[in-house]
Amino acid sequence: MAQRILLIETGGTICMRHGPEGLLPQDGILAAALAGLGRGLDITTRRIGPLRDSAEMGPAEWNAILDLIDAWDGDGVLVTHGTDTMSFTGAALAAALPDPRVPVILCGSMHPLGTPRGDAEGNLLLALEAVASGLPGHRLCFAGKRMDAGSLVKHHAHQADAFRATGGGGGQPTTTRRYGACRLAILTVAPGMPLATQAVAALLAGLDGAVLRVFGAGTIMQDRGLLSVLRDAVARGCRIVAVSQCEQGGLEAGAYAAGAAIWAAGVENGGDMTPERAYCRLWLDLSAGKTVLE
Repeated sequence: MAQRILLIETGGTICMRHGPEGLLPQDGILAAALAGLGRGLDITTRRIGPLRDSAEMGPAEWNAILDLIDAWDGDGVLVTHGTDTMSFTGAALAAALPDPRVPVILCGSMHPLGTPRGDAEGNLLLALEAVASGLPGHRLCFAGKRMDAGSLVKHHAHQADAFRATGGGGGQPTTTRRYGACRLAILTVAPGMPLATQAVAALLAGLDGAVLRVFGAGTIMQDRGLLSVLRDAVARGCRIVAVSQCEQGGLEAGAYAAGAAIWAAGVENGGDMTPERAYCRLWLDLSAGKTVLE
């Protein structure tokens, strides 16, 4: 019997064609490619709304993908997706469904299907092989590699080898499995940031939580005003999780005196999580009791 595969089509470059203003998703492109590459597999296709650029993907779409995965009783799941927010969707699925019973494979490309010497056909073929392997887990198939989808970094905007997996952990499992109506952001510490302390305070005042990208192993400028803003935000219930601006290595509380004030302010240690994984994990934590986004 042929293996039963669920294809969740969201859009992205892989199924695009050139339009008057640039690349746009187009119906039928992926189906035509699968007719040749997916032989021997029983493929059921579902679509998350209209095909879209991955810049339009977010928590409501993550929930829709998770619902389809949970309802699927076949042998594997393949999600085609644009590259720009691939790392967010990979982190979102891994955080909400840490132990899938079947392979959950992400696939996209830097060039559309049918592009001479492009990467789409190779990535799709690799993804089909991975989803047919029966090996459970979340993976991205890209540029000849199978990578952990929960710790992805897109490190190049144009090259075919655009992703790497940092291997960062996801922290303790959360009991929430869907993304609710929360207000979150990712903030980055930068030299001179204390000059914008009032703007940071105004932004945090409207948030339920934030991921704070700090320097190195966990340092920040020792500005009383900025540190007071962080402390006050935490005190009123805004959860702030710190992660490193470095791709690997993570944070080490206590390594530098310049980091002590972060932890004293109540900021949480995100360890070696990517910003995307910390963002999705925090969103899930804050979603308990919230309306699920649709």
